[in-house]
Amino acid sequence: MHPPDARSFGHPIEEAEAEDLLRCICFKNGPPRFVGVEVEWLVHELERPDRPVPAGRLVAAHDQIRALQLNSALTFEPGGQLELSSPPAASLMECIDSVAADLDAVRTALRPAGLTLSGIGLDPLNPPRRLLHEPRYDAMEAYFDRTGASGRAMMCSSASVQVCLDAGAEEPGPLGHGRRWQLAHLLGAVLMASFANSPVQGGRYTGWRSTRQAVWSSLDAVRPLAPPLGVEPRSAWTAHALDAPVMCIRGDGDPWELPDGLTFRQWIRSGVVRPPTRQDLDYHLTTLFPPVRPRGHLELRMIDAQPGDDGWMVPLAVTTALFDDPEAAETVYRVVKPLAEYAGSRPAPRNPLWTNAARHGLADPELHAAATTCFAVALEALPRIGASPAVQDAVAAFNEHYVLRGRCPADELRIPSLGKEPIR
Repeated sequence: MHPPDARSFGHPIEEAEAEDLLRCICFKNGPPRFVGVEVEWLVHELERPDRPVPAGRLVAAHDQIRALQLNSALTFEPGGQLELSSPPAASLMECIDSVAADLDAVRTALRPAGLTLSGIGLDPLNPPRRLLHEPRYDAMEAYFDRTGASGRAMMCSSASVQVCLDAGAEEPGPLGHGRRWQLAHLLGAVLMASFANSPVQGGRYTGWRSTRQAVWSSLDAVRPLAPPLGVEPRSAWTAHALDAPVMCIRGDGDPWELPDGLTFRQWIRSGVVRPPTRQDLDYHLTTLFPPVRPRGHLELRMIDAQPGDDGWMVPLAVTTALFDDPEAAETVYRVVKPLAEYAGSRPAPRNPLWTNAARHGLADPELHAAATTCFAVALEALPRIGASPAVQDAVAAFNEHYVLRGRCPADELRIPSLGKEPIR
């Protein structure tokens, strides 16, 4: 294979330029103003969700949905999962109303084809099956195949609710955005435990409330990890991104080059295959999958897809209330700060706090206690941020049905063909 012509990929980037870009583009400074959400869904047979949808029917359904006029950006994941990404909204209700209208349109389009959207964090029965064959996904699959089966499950079988919030104003002192950054990593574990909804994989109960999180955590040695806490976030993330291995080097054709152990910093210094560019740095950032990813805003990626047509609204509403209402954020920060000792020195999601959240959900006593307070604070804050009575009622119902009882959706997910085996 001939090396690609570097000129077709843009101007080579220098190390200092890459560091400056990462510091500037990943944490945009200012008071919280916008909220967004990315909702992913598995697409299943309406009558027989235990059967994989034939590829031809799924592709035809995708084509029909692409013709819809939607407010959200529509994408399809490698296994056929459907994702709607809202535009930045000036309020919680603007975000909810926009995405809800899009979901109604998508469900209406799927119904004549006998298909439906399923809110589960990981396909419980069907093995991973890749429908999209593009150089990006070919390279991603080959990269993750080096470390086991988790990569294919992540690509083709997982679904989530990703909440996007502004990084916030930089605070005085050496840690800058550190307070909101730390809140995201501690409250994130509480959110994951509260909304865990993937206890089954490959037709068996796994013993994890969020098997999806277990899958993501085991992708490789670096890619799913958060940078160290207790360090100024801009510097920590810049070092983390540049010292993370390059997944692939884009080429003019197919397949793309898969370097072994080459970090982005080493690529800049060596120029191996071809010198990297700004576009390569942008692409590299999309191949890093920490539970909280800075993209100018903070992308909280730890929440499983939720059951029911409107279940996705609850984590969006709770998270927005706890981060963007000043009184709630101050209270919750004090509530979750002691969890830092529980987490220890290892990065999320491979520390005891995150592991127990994924495995035990709210059956973990410390997470249950934190969640009980966090949901109470959220319920008080929702009217202040303009949440509708219907959204407040949905959060209250979730709190009463799950949180106060120390349970999460995974505890009640039953697959008829598997009987009623309890989660251990």
